[in-house]
Amino acid sequence: MNRGGGTGTVDCMAAPAIAVAPATGKGERTRARLLEIAVRRFAAEGYRRTSVSDVARDAELTPAAVYAYFSGKEALFEAAVDFDAAALIDEARRALPATALVRERLLVLIAELIDRLDAHPLARRVLAGGEPEVVRRLLDLPSLHALVVDTAELLEGAQERGEVRTDVDPTLLSWGLETIVLTLLMGHLQAGVDPGSNRAQGALTVLDAALRPPSV
Repeated sequence: MNRGGGTGTVDCMAAPAIAVAPATGKGERTRARLLEIAVRRFAAEGYRRTSVSDVARDAELTPAAVYAYFSGKEALFEAAVDFDAAALIDEARRALPATALVRERLLVLIAELIDRLDAHPLARRVLAGGEPEVVRRLLDLPSLHALVVDTAELLEGAQERGEVRTDVDPTLLSWGLETIVLTLLMGHLQAGVDPGSNRAQGALTVLDAALRPPSV
């Protein structure tokens, strides 16, 4: 990812820092395998009904081996949600059009996230309200923070080029975007708000208006 701000913003969004890197060492591969299994288990059975022993058995490991990577079930669950969320965000961002204004690409990002939810069952379960006991802690997921940081840098570069209004702090704009994205995703899953509905399109219109420079 280009960290310079003013140029290279297409690459900035096409190859984000939160991309899920291939596991290389044996320990990294084992951890990734555990997370893949945990994503499927927690998505299908839920937090309460899934145990560390279940994940260990599916991975053909002992529970003690799992604890070498995760301190307990809660840590495993949070890491699994972050793993699935990071993959969802990465896939959506890689599918964005290469040639478009930044604000247009950000609007497309929301549609791409919604379209890809079914392929990421644990992220979908959490956003759908399936884990109310732990959802508050998941607002601090590293993948969400990385998205905010990367988007803020993207917006700062767009401000320098005159694509985005310059009288609002790009970090605050990025936090606002993250909030809108989460709200639209949860509204879609929990209340059946269609992406093409007046409510969803109205939210996107407000977002575009917030980003658009006065002269455009």
